[in-house]
Amino acid sequence: MGRNLKNVLVVDDEPKILEVVCRLLESKGYRPLPAENGKKALEIFDAENISLILLDLMLPDLSGEEVCTAIRRKSRVPVIMLTAKVEENDVVEGFGLGADDYVIKPFGLKELSARIEAVLRRTERDLVPLTRYNSWRDGDLVVDIEKNEVRKKGAVVTLTPSERNILSALIKYPGKVFTREELIETALDKGFAGYDRAIDSHIKNIRKKVEDDPKAPVYILTIPGLGYKFGG
Repeated sequence: MGRNLKNVLVVDDEPKILEVVCRLLESKGYRPLPAENGKKALEIFDAENISLILLDLMLPDLSGEEVCTAIRRKSRVPVIMLTAKVEENDVVEGFGLGADDYVIKPFGLKELSARIEAVLRRTERDLVPLTRYNSWRDGDLVVDIEKNEVRKKGAVVTLTPSERNILSALIKYPGKVFTREELIETALDKGFAGYDRAIDSHIKNIRKKVEDDPKAPVYILTIPGLGYKFGG
């Protein structure tokens, strides 16, 4: 699995829970990234390509709710909240902030593992960006998900299904660097049999349609040695 391991950010101020959960994730083929407080969690989130967050609500600095709110401003990465709180209002509030699931402490490792797999399955193919209507640079580029429409300087842009899926994936996780393999997994059909360099051709075509100067892109950025990210 090597370089394709999914990064899971684990945020909890209890060292034993961090240790046990990280060990579980490693045994399941994930790459755990532990954080003992909210500030550290946000630093890791900005520095790494995170596929899932396990987030304790009771943290010593920023609360789990504050961390979730900060992350939801820039990403739809799935979040499972870990908490000892059992009141209904807390559960409702967590979902209202954008949590994808909720696990009450103490939890069994089998239960946590099942929740992780279920959330990742649900979100893996969900290519809905942060909002249904996205506009950048005073309307220079507009992506309307409900209408399945992309406009450049007011004119409708025709994208192939693969191009639309790649653009949606990049927009969904602004700031996240996608490897070519990740874009194939996330944006293209699971039966895709082409080479990962085929992604480069799709990116080139998208740039021709959404950039003022495809050789100096501002939306679809190349990260040398890694892949691509959305810069809008």
